[in-house]
Amino acid sequence: MSHVKAGGSSKNIHNNAGQRLGVKRFGGQTVKTGEVLVRQTGSTKIAGPGTFISRNYTIHAAKDGVVSFQKVKKGRFTGKTVPRTQVSVQ
Repeated sequence: MSHVKAGGSSKNIHNNAGQRLGVKRFGGQTVKTGEVLVRQTGSTKIAGPGTFISRNYTIHAAKDGVVSFQKVKKGRFTGKTVPRTQVSVQ
């Protein structure tokens, strides 16, 4: 026989705010230094020239300019290449 009472199921506990991820400045838009371009979980998009990536993978503008997006092939450690979007500021 069990020596612990049955635990009830709890409902309505997953009520967290969203993280507001995604692209914040689109291609062709002018940006200033330090502006957030992309908020992401993991490196789905990679930082190109004129940008830098912070600890939580957010891509920022490193200089004033115009945002552009390019498709590039990124090599993994295994040698496999995967397509990625590169964010850059000219």
